Amino acid sequence: MIQKLQRAIVDGLEDVKAQNIVVYNTAHLSPLFERVIIASGTSNRQTKALASSVRDAVREAGFPKPRSEGEENGEWIIVDCGSAVVHVMQPAIRQYYMLEDIWGEKPVRMRLGKPAASRRQPAAAKPATAAKPAAARKPRATTAKPAADAATTEAKPATTPRRRTASAAPEVKLIVGKTVGSKPVGKA
Repeated sequence: MIQKLQRAIVDGLEDVKAQNIVVYNTAHLSPLFERVIIASGTSNRQTKALASSVRDAVREAGFPKPRSEGEENGEWIIVDCGSAVVHVMQPAIRQYYMLEDIWGEKPVRMRLGKPAASRRQPAAAKPATAAKPAAARKPRATTAKPAADAATTEAKPATTPRRRTASAAPEVKLIVGKTVGSKPVGKA
């Protein structure tokens, strides 16, 4: 029964793309619950969506409705599923409280990703159309570049500076009490 519950929880977390999901067996540490599941979300909105997805997945699996706490601010949400407790945290909060050190004595090995039977089947692919023969294709209007112009285009130096885009920004690890970007992160 606990395996079915933890599978429902992990599937709910994976549906909303949770990061760094870990499952710990805590039956020897507390009589209140058998599993602690910790996962990260990148924003308040994602952590709230993760908690909601866990609640829905647990109910769909036939378990009682879980209770949750912390959805007001979304930095750390606890979802009490009875024999399992789920901590959905933002990375800075997770790094600060290090719950893995408290509960992480006995990690539970499980495959991440939904089992093949429960995965949604992709929509049928469109049938491939046969390539038209070269004679049937419409001719494209092309403009030929003079040979001298083409040579200057290829001779650009490789050291041309490139602008950074938002997707190419460096990954920043958050450390509580330090300044990240232009936002100071307060100590808890």
